Amino acid sequence: MAGSVEVTAAERRTGILQLGLGMAVVGTVGVFMQESGQGPINAVFFRCVFGALVLAAFCAARGWLGGLRLPLRTWGLILFGGVCIVLNWVAFFAAIQHTSIAFATIVYHVQPFWVVLAGPILFGERISRQKLGWIAIAFAGLVLAIGIGTGGAEPGRLLGAGLAIVATLLYTGTVLSTKALRGVRPHLTAMVHAATGIVLLAPFVSIAALPAMPGPWGWLAGLGIVHTGLVYVLMYAAYPKLPTPVIAVLAFIYPASAIVSDWAVYGHRLGLEQAAGMGLIALASLAVTLGWRLWPARRVPAAVGQG
Repeated sequence: MAGSVEVTAAERRTGILQLGLGMAVVGTVGVFMQESGQGPINAVFFRCVFGALVLAAFCAARGWLGGLRLPLRTWGLILFGGVCIVLNWVAFFAAIQHTSIAFATIVYHVQPFWVVLAGPILFGERISRQKLGWIAIAFAGLVLAIGIGTGGAEPGRLLGAGLAIVATLLYTGTVLSTKALRGVRPHLTAMVHAATGIVLLAPFVSIAALPAMPGPWGWLAGLGIVHTGLVYVLMYAAYPKLPTPVIAVLAFIYPASAIVSDWAVYGHRLGLEQAAGMGLIALASLAVTLGWRLWPARRVPAAVGQG
């Protein structure tokens, strides 16, 4: 029995390292996009090309490609999720161009709350007043980070924030469609999503803007090989090994990595309002995931004569 516990603990430590590394790496995606010198559509197109190749090779090596024999409804869900995630990447990269990596990432982290709000509408799930309270705090953090009502919201920041919010809504479409899938390996789903992006964006790629030197091509390849192939493999390997609270905490390595990389490479620092807004969003996200109470539960009075 002791050996069994030891193996479980070892697997959990491995999962923590895998997910922590994946989150740290994905936080640098904005730097790779900026350094490639490409616009959002070109950057996402080549992210999809290189990502699809890596994921296809990984799935083929594991013998999983036979899992693509799926019902039409399942294919519809996967393709819908693919369109949403690809357009989400485009919108997020466009947000970075109009603001900064750190700011776009802060705004992007309201995304989980759209899923919570969609639950009652699409799945008949009940949403408690506690969760609604935390969601209100998260969106107060968003308003604070953007600077609405404080005189700090420049037109570029508002446009970038709007694009980041559009990206969150699109990603919510991917989350909800993936939630409805049954019996499909996530690696195959990610591979099809990337392949969907190739078909979707190919007509809009700017050939004239493609890099003439090898350096930018390395950054573009990194978007697909590292941020799509490697990161997805790490995360999907880690999730089954970790409990929800650990996943929730490790998820915040992503924005921390994005903020640090933006500062280290481009010298962008968070203002006090942005940092406070990020803090509120992070607090609310952890609270909703871990079931923290915003106010104590009401005590139910004991029945007369009981006891």
